[in-house]
Amino acid sequence: MTMLQVKAHAKINWALNITGRRSDGYHLLDMVMQTLDLHDDMTFEDAQDITLSVDGIIPGDADKNLAVRAARALNARAGTSRGARITLTKRIPARAGLGGGSADCAATLRALNALWGLHLSDATLMDLGATLGADVPFCLTSGLCRVRGIGEHIDRAPAAPEIPLVLVTPGGGLSTAEVFTLWDRGRFPAVALDAPALIDAVADRRLDAVDRLCANALTTPAVELMPEIGGLIEDMRRLGARAAFMTGSGSTVVGAFDDIEAARRAAEALPGAVLTRTLPD
Repeated sequence: MTMLQVKAHAKINWALNITGRRSDGYHLLDMVMQTLDLHDDMTFEDAQDITLSVDGIIPGDADKNLAVRAARALNARAGTSRGARITLTKRIPARAGLGGGSADCAATLRALNALWGLHLSDATLMDLGATLGADVPFCLTSGLCRVRGIGEHIDRAPAAPEIPLVLVTPGGGLSTAEVFTLWDRGRFPAVALDAPALIDAVADRRLDAVDRLCANALTTPAVELMPEIGGLIEDMRRLGARAAFMTGSGSTVVGAFDDIEAARRAAEALPGAVLTRTLPD
Protein backbone atom coordinates (compact mmCIF):
# COMPACT_ATOMS: atom_id res chain seq x y z
CA MET A 1 0.00 0.00 0.00
CA THR A 2 1.36 3.42 -0.96
CA MET A 3 1.95 5.79 1.95
CA LEU A 4 3.12 9.40 1.94
CA GLN A 5 4.70 11.12 4.94
CA VAL A 6 4.75 14.93 4.91
CA LYS A 7 5.43 17.89 7.19
CA ALA A 8 2.80 20.61 7.58
CA HIS A 9 4.72 23.75 8.50
CA ALA A 10 3.47 26.54 10.77
CA LYS A 11 3.70 30.24 9.88
CA ILE A 12 4.12 33.55 11.64
CA ASN A 13 2.81 36.97 10.77
CA TRP A 14 5.60 39.52 10.98
CA ALA A 15 2.75 41.99 10.46
CA LEU A 16 -1.02 42.06 9.99
CA ASN A 17 -3.03 45.12 9.00
CA ILE A 18 -6.79 45.32 8.38
CA THR A 19 -7.45 47.52 5.36
CA GLY A 20 -11.22 47.09 4.91
CA ARG A 21 -14.13 44.71 4.91
CA ARG A 22 -16.04 43.14 2.03
CA SER A 23 -19.81 43.12 1.73
CA ASP A 24 -19.78 39.41 2.64
CA GLY A 25 -18.11 40.17 5.98
CA TYR A 26 -14.58 39.01 5.15
CA HIS A 27 -11.85 41.36 6.33
CA LEU A 28 -9.32 42.65 3.82
CA LEU A 29 -5.79 42.16 5.10
CA ASP A 30 -2.23 43.22 4.36
CA MET A 31 0.24 40.81 5.96
CA VAL A 32 3.89 39.81 5.97
CA MET A 33 4.20 36.07 6.64
CA GLN A 34 6.95 33.46 6.81
CA THR A 35 7.12 29.68 7.10
CA LEU A 36 8.51 28.06 10.27
CA ASP A 37 10.44 24.88 10.91
CA LEU A 38 7.77 23.98 13.52
CA HIS A 39 5.45 21.46 11.88
CA ASP A 40 2.76 18.82 12.28
CA ASP A 41 3.53 15.33 10.94
CA MET A 42 1.04 13.73 8.57
CA THR A 43 0.78 10.39 6.80
CA PHE A 44 -1.59 9.49 3.97
CA GLU A 45 -2.57 6.01 2.79
CA ASP A 46 -5.09 4.82 0.21
CA ALA A 47 -8.26 3.55 1.85
CA GLN A 48 -11.93 2.86 1.14
CA ASP A 49 -13.16 5.99 2.94
CA ILE A 50 -11.70 9.28 4.14
CA THR A 51 -10.76 8.88 7.82
CA LEU A 52 -8.67 10.92 10.24
CA SER A 53 -6.86 10.19 13.48
CA VAL A 54 -5.23 12.96 15.51
CA ASP A 55 -2.54 11.95 18.01
CA GLY A 56 -3.94 8.43 17.92
CA ILE A 57 -7.56 9.46 18.54
CA ILE A 58 -10.41 9.59 16.03
CA PRO A 59 -12.01 13.01 16.67
CA GLY A 60 -15.78 13.20 17.00
CA ASP A 61 -15.88 16.29 14.78
CA ALA A 62 -13.59 14.95 12.05
CA ASP A 63 -15.93 16.20 9.33
CA LYS A 64 -15.07 19.78 10.36
CA ASN A 65 -11.31 19.21 10.26
CA LEU A 66 -9.60 21.10 7.45
CA ALA A 67 -7.64 18.03 6.35
CA VAL A 68 -10.86 16.05 5.84
CA ARG A 69 -12.51 19.01 4.12
CA ALA A 70 -9.48 19.33 1.83
CA ALA A 71 -9.71 15.65 0.84
CA ARG A 72 -13.40 16.00 0.02
CA ALA A 73 -12.80 19.21 -1.92
CA LEU A 74 -10.19 17.40 -4.05
CA ASN A 75 -12.68 14.64 -4.84
CA ALA A 76 -15.34 17.19 -5.74
CA ARG A 77 -13.02 19.14 -8.03
CA ALA A 78 -11.62 16.02 -9.73
CA GLY A 79 -14.98 14.23 -9.99
CA THR A 80 -13.63 11.24 -8.06
CA SER A 81 -14.61 9.38 -4.89
CA ARG A 82 -11.23 8.31 -3.51
CA GLY A 83 -10.56 7.43 0.11
CA ALA A 84 -7.58 8.06 2.36
CA ARG A 85 -6.46 7.17 5.86
CA ILE A 86 -5.03 10.42 7.27
CA THR A 87 -2.89 10.28 10.40
CA LEU A 88 -2.00 13.59 12.05
CA THR A 89 0.51 14.19 14.84
CA LYS A 90 0.00 17.69 16.21
CA ARG A 91 2.96 19.85 17.20
CA ILE A 92 1.61 23.27 16.22
CA PRO A 93 -0.48 24.75 19.06
CA ALA A 94 -4.16 25.35 18.28
CA ARG A 95 -5.86 28.77 18.44
CA ALA A 96 -2.40 30.27 18.35
CA GLY A 97 -2.09 32.40 15.21
CA LEU A 98 0.37 29.89 13.77
CA GLY A 99 -1.83 28.49 11.00
CA GLY A 100 -1.82 24.88 12.17
CA GLY A 101 -5.13 23.94 10.59
CA SER A 102 -4.27 25.73 7.37
CA ALA A 103 -0.89 23.99 7.25
CA ASP A 104 -2.59 20.60 7.62
CA CYS A 105 -5.09 21.56 4.90
CA ALA A 106 -2.37 22.63 2.45
CA ALA A 107 -0.32 19.50 3.13
CA THR A 108 -3.41 17.36 2.49
CA LEU A 109 -4.13 19.06 -0.84
CA ARG A 110 -0.59 18.44 -2.08
CA ALA A 111 -0.23 14.93 -0.67
CA LEU A 112 -3.54 13.55 -1.92
CA ASN A 113 -3.13 15.23 -5.31
CA ALA A 114 0.03 13.13 -5.61
CA LEU A 115 -1.23 9.95 -3.90
CA TRP A 116 -4.42 9.85 -5.97
CA GLY A 117 -2.64 10.80 -9.21
CA LEU A 118 -5.05 13.67 -9.86
CA HIS A 119 -2.45 15.92 -11.55
CA LEU A 120 -4.30 19.08 -10.53
CA SER A 121 -2.25 22.22 -11.20
CA ASP A 122 -0.79 24.46 -8.50
CA ALA A 123 -3.27 27.14 -9.58
CA THR A 124 -6.17 24.74 -9.02
CA LEU A 125 -4.85 23.78 -5.58
CA MET A 126 -4.52 27.48 -4.71
CA ASP A 127 -8.11 28.11 -5.78
CA LEU A 128 -9.32 25.18 -3.71
CA GLY A 129 -7.24 26.30 -0.75
CA ALA A 130 -8.74 29.79 -0.83
CA THR A 131 -12.22 28.27 -0.40
CA LEU A 132 -11.09 26.38 2.70
CA GLY A 133 -9.18 29.00 4.70
CA ALA A 134 -7.53 32.41 4.35
CA ASP A 135 -4.05 31.11 5.27
CA VAL A 136 -4.18 28.01 3.06
CA PRO A 137 -2.90 29.69 -0.15
CA PHE A 138 0.13 31.00 1.78
CA CYS A 139 0.78 27.55 3.28
CA LEU A 140 0.75 26.16 -0.27
CA THR A 141 3.27 28.83 -1.31
CA SER A 142 5.56 29.09 1.77
CA GLY A 143 8.63 31.28 2.15
CA LEU A 144 8.63 34.99 3.03
CA CYS A 145 5.60 36.67 1.46
CA ARG A 146 3.37 39.69 1.41
CA VAL A 147 -0.22 38.44 1.52
CA ARG A 148 -3.21 40.66 0.75
CA GLY A 149 -6.95 40.59 0.17
CA ILE A 150 -8.50 37.66 2.02
CA GLY A 151 -5.28 35.69 1.59
CA GLU A 152 -5.43 35.11 -2.16
CA HIS A 153 -2.96 37.77 -3.37
CA ILE A 154 0.56 36.57 -2.60
CA ASP A 155 3.89 38.19 -3.50
CA ARG A 156 6.85 36.01 -2.62
CA ALA A 157 10.12 37.65 -1.59
CA PRO A 158 13.24 36.55 -3.52
CA ALA A 159 14.85 35.06 -0.43
CA ALA A 160 13.80 34.11 3.09
CA PRO A 161 16.33 34.08 5.93
CA GLU A 162 16.76 31.73 8.88
CA ILE A 163 15.99 33.52 12.16
CA PRO A 164 15.90 31.81 15.58
CA LEU A 165 12.51 32.23 17.28
CA VAL A 166 10.90 31.54 20.63
CA LEU A 167 7.13 31.02 20.73
CA VAL A 168 4.86 31.11 23.77
CA THR A 169 1.09 30.51 23.50
CA PRO A 170 -0.60 31.71 26.70
CA GLY A 171 -4.04 30.78 27.96
CA GLY A 172 -4.65 27.91 25.58
CA GLY A 173 -4.96 30.25 22.61
CA LEU A 174 -7.63 32.65 21.37
CA SER A 175 -10.62 32.41 19.06
CA THR A 176 -9.88 34.15 15.76
CA ALA A 177 -13.54 35.04 15.36
CA GLU A 178 -13.69 36.56 18.84
CA VAL A 179 -10.62 38.72 18.26
CA PHE A 180 -11.92 40.01 14.92
CA THR A 181 -15.36 40.66 16.44
CA LEU A 182 -13.81 42.76 19.20
CA TRP A 183 -11.78 44.67 16.61
CA ASP A 184 -14.98 45.39 14.70
CA ARG A 185 -16.86 46.53 17.78
CA GLY A 186 -14.02 48.63 19.13
CA ARG A 187 -13.33 50.43 15.86
CA PHE A 188 -9.60 50.07 16.44
CA PRO A 189 -7.58 52.11 13.94
CA ALA A 190 -5.58 50.47 11.19
CA VAL A 191 -1.91 50.29 12.03
CA ALA A 192 0.80 51.95 9.95
CA LEU A 193 2.49 49.23 7.91
CA ASP A 194 5.32 49.64 5.43
CA ALA A 195 5.32 46.06 4.14
CA PRO A 196 8.16 46.44 1.57
CA ALA A 197 10.45 47.96 4.20
CA LEU A 198 9.56 45.22 6.68
CA ILE A 199 10.24 42.47 4.13
CA ASP A 200 13.63 44.02 3.36
CA ALA A 201 14.46 44.19 7.08
CA VAL A 202 13.46 40.55 7.63
CA ALA A 203 15.40 39.41 4.55
CA ASP A 204 18.52 41.24 5.81
CA ARG A 205 18.00 40.03 9.41
CA ARG A 206 17.98 43.62 10.70
CA LEU A 207 15.93 42.71 13.73
CA ASP A 208 15.95 46.16 15.38
CA ALA A 209 14.34 47.50 12.20
CA VAL A 210 11.94 44.56 12.17
CA ASP A 211 10.86 45.44 15.71
CA ARG A 212 10.10 49.02 14.63
CA LEU A 213 8.29 47.99 11.45
CA CYS A 214 6.25 44.97 12.50
CA ALA A 215 2.67 45.88 13.33
CA ASN A 216 -0.43 43.87 14.12
CA ALA A 217 -3.86 45.51 14.19
CA LEU A 218 -5.21 42.61 16.27
CA THR A 219 -2.74 42.96 19.14
CA THR A 220 -4.79 45.56 21.02
CA PRO A 221 -8.07 43.60 21.00
CA ALA A 222 -6.20 40.37 21.76
CA VAL A 223 -4.52 41.97 24.78
CA GLU A 224 -7.93 43.16 25.98
CA LEU A 225 -9.09 39.54 25.89
CA MET A 226 -5.84 38.12 27.29
CA PRO A 227 -3.68 40.74 29.09
CA GLU A 228 -0.78 38.31 29.58
CA ILE A 229 0.04 38.69 25.88
CA GLY A 230 1.34 42.20 26.56
CA GLY A 231 3.39 40.97 29.50
CA LEU A 232 4.93 38.19 27.41
CA ILE A 233 6.00 40.65 24.72
CA GLU A 234 7.89 42.59 27.40
CA ASP A 235 9.31 39.35 28.84
CA MET A 236 10.68 38.42 25.41
CA ARG A 237 12.48 41.76 25.14
CA ARG A 238 13.81 41.45 28.70
CA LEU A 239 15.24 38.04 27.80
CA GLY A 240 17.10 39.39 24.78
CA ALA A 241 14.68 39.26 21.86
CA ARG A 242 15.59 41.85 19.25
CA ALA A 243 11.99 41.86 18.01
CA ALA A 244 8.89 40.78 19.96
CA PHE A 245 5.28 40.72 18.77
CA MET A 246 2.04 38.72 18.58
CA THR A 247 1.40 36.61 15.49
CA GLY A 248 -1.92 36.43 13.67
CA SER A 249 -4.96 36.75 15.91
CA GLY A 250 -2.97 35.39 18.84
CA SER A 251 -2.38 34.27 21.34
CA THR A 252 1.19 33.27 20.44
CA VAL A 253 3.92 35.78 21.25
CA VAL A 254 7.05 35.58 19.10
CA GLY A 255 10.57 36.60 20.05
CA ALA A 256 13.19 36.89 17.28
CA PHE A 257 16.83 36.48 18.28
CA ASP A 258 20.23 37.07 16.72
CA ASP A 259 21.48 33.55 17.42
CA ILE A 260 20.20 30.17 18.50
CA GLU A 261 21.94 30.18 21.89
CA ALA A 262 20.30 33.44 22.92
CA ALA A 263 16.97 32.00 21.81
CA ARG A 264 17.61 28.77 23.71
CA ARG A 265 18.35 30.66 26.95
CA ALA A 266 15.13 32.65 26.59
CA ALA A 267 13.10 29.51 25.87
CA GLU A 268 14.46 27.86 29.00
CA ALA A 269 13.30 30.85 31.06
CA LEU A 270 9.74 30.88 29.71
CA PRO A 271 7.34 28.08 30.74
CA GLY A 272 5.81 26.33 27.74
CA ALA A 273 8.11 28.01 25.24
CA VAL A 274 8.86 26.43 21.86
CA LEU A 275 12.25 26.96 20.23
CA THR A 276 12.08 27.08 16.43
CA ARG A 277 13.28 29.09 13.43
CA THR A 278 12.06 30.55 10.20
CA LEU A 279 12.78 28.35 7.20
CA PRO A 280 15.36 29.77 4.78
CA ASP A 281 15.03 29.46 1.02
